[in-house]
Amino acid sequence: MDYEKLSTTAVAVLSEFGIDLLAAIAILVIGTWVAKGLRRAVQRLLTRTEFDQILVRFIGNVTYAVLLVFVVLAAVAQLGIQTASIIAVIGAAGLAVGLALQGSLANFAAGVLMLIFRPFKAGDYVECAGTAGVVEDVQIFNTRLRTPDNRLVIVPNGAVYSDTITNYSALDRRRVDLVYGVSYSDDIDKVKQVIADVLAADDRILEDPAPTIGLVELADSSVNFAVRPWVATADYWPVVFDLNERMKKRFDAEGISIPFPQRDVHLFGEASAQRNAA
Repeated sequence: MDYEKLSTTAVAVLSEFGIDLLAAIAILVIGTWVAKGLRRAVQRLLTRTEFDQILVRFIGNVTYAVLLVFVVLAAVAQLGIQTASIIAVIGAAGLAVGLALQGSLANFAAGVLMLIFRPFKAGDYVECAGTAGVVEDVQIFNTRLRTPDNRLVIVPNGAVYSDTITNYSALDRRRVDLVYGVSYSDDIDKVKQVIADVLAADDRILEDPAPTIGLVELADSSVNFAVRPWVATADYWPVVFDLNERMKKRFDAEGISIPFPQRDVHLFGEASAQRNAA
């Protein structure tokens, strides 16, 4: 056996394959770097055109994923492997995986629909799929929400889009719905005037639409007034907290009582019970 010839052939084969392998690795490294750069470029371009940040990040991620597929195929082709057969195998495997991952594809489709119809944007406070929070991002398969107590909640896009979405930030004004109960012995005209004075003293309460003050219920233990002022959306919770505090202080100063639930209980002695029985 000619060992020298055999070793020469092996070295030649390894040298040629090694060069192709190094070239494939270079394609992967450089291609990944270029894909990331193009993703950043696309995001910067969309940002300058004042696209919503959710849409910017979503398109950037999809662009990066598509470019990465082409980079991998180019690296495989550099190794001398026929990509046509690989694409056919990937297509068949993709069909099988697609059938197995129908939920993930539904989440992707829901994400695309949300970006088209835009029921919310980044920074909006929404309630959906049983969760409420500020929208951080809409990714390919899920939506990220930050709750008021600073928890990150990741919700599948399909669950978000198939459920009712309440967007508390979409409109610039919100109505504050409050109910104050006073005693039956209090003068209701005075109570209405006191409530109106408290509302008028708060500059955050809008004049148009005008606040509504009405007697909404004659309850078991109290006379209940519905108070409905309008405020800017950003002022909603501060106004709720401040109004409750100021209303309580003003009621105390004016001698207006907020009654506890009351019930009259009549007790009968044994003798009275016997007389009633006779």
